[in-house]
Amino acid sequence: MTGSTVPFFSPRLFEEDRETVLRLVHATGTDPGQRFILGAHTRALEERLAESLGAADVVACGSGTSGLTMALAALGVRAGDEVVVPALGCAPLASAPLALGAVPVFADVDPVTLTMDPADAEARITPRTRALVPAHLFSTMADMPRFVALARRHGLRLLEDSAVAQGAVLRGTPAGLWGEAGVFSFVQVKTFGMPGEGGAVVTSDPELGRRVRLARNHGQAEGERFTHRVVGHNSRFDELQARIQLHRLPGLADRLARRMAIVERYGELLAPLAGRGLLVPPPGRDGRCGYVYTVLADEREALVQALRAEGVEPHVYYPRPLPRHAAFAPYAPRGARWPRAESAAARMVSLPLYPGLTDAQVEQVAAAVRQFVERSPLAPRRPEATTP
Repeated sequence: MTGSTVPFFSPRLFEEDRETVLRLVHATGTDPGQRFILGAHTRALEERLAESLGAADVVACGSGTSGLTMALAALGVRAGDEVVVPALGCAPLASAPLALGAVPVFADVDPVTLTMDPADAEARITPRTRALVPAHLFSTMADMPRFVALARRHGLRLLEDSAVAQGAVLRGTPAGLWGEAGVFSFVQVKTFGMPGEGGAVVTSDPELGRRVRLARNHGQAEGERFTHRVVGHNSRFDELQARIQLHRLPGLADRLARRMAIVERYGELLAPLAGRGLLVPPPGRDGRCGYVYTVLADEREALVQALRAEGVEPHVYYPRPLPRHAAFAPYAPRGARWPRAESAAARMVSLPLYPGLTDAQVEQVAAAVRQFVERSPLAPRRPEATTP
């Protein structure tokens, strides 16, 4: 092994905020108002985020997952409806529709961006389809212009899972505002992560925001207690976390810029390996985000072991498509295939990516990947699978 160890997750999450967080814990606990959820700081965070995005409303909630569920409900998704989601991605894409009694319909993904393929999604639309939920993945936004056109063509609702893409912009429109609603996640390792669980629903539709806001607190309107207008959820936002996010918000742009600089440097160093058993994300900044840098490796397990031998800790996200999980298999047609999602799930390897990575560590990671490719007797990368 050469050089220092490069962990996949930052070993110093929120370290620079330690003293501030301790102060805010004390301030929140000793506040005479004793308001621990949905108070003035939550409202201030929502307003700051809405202003930065140009959104009509931002509704802070308990998690990105609950945000997806509440947004789908606000869009009119009900029991028996079908919701088209990517076959590759995080479990909430499937569990959120199921929580409402709806059925997830899995669409294959693009072989390069790994996001839901609009053409395959359209082929899976039926008279029961109510909504489309494209999701941005790793460092690339979904093809939102095509999904907007697709939703309009078929009269469908469009919810954008932008959990990983806060700060990304595609053709001048921020992630989260392409759909009728979008969802962010603030879990620790996300681009605007915090020391706890939380998320937000963003929308350009004030009425949609009102319905989500009502749902997050057991169906109670703001300022009312024990008057439940609808059956809602417990998805309230902590005042302590709101204070922490307000403190961290001014530094978000710099952290996002550092992430994108690392993405671009990885691309510069690894793109020349294309065709030698390795495929990197697409270049450019439009529609890109710096959440996770994921490559496709024909010899994934060998690459993972080689990286670890060089002191680099990789990570494998989503080693099987969603419809191949026991939880979601009952909702997949018997004998159905998602060849591009299955191929990607067998080859994906994610490299360390966080603002605290030094330039030297980025070079070390890339050098370890290059060394593996140059020493391995890999055949040229096999052609991408296509939908039959």
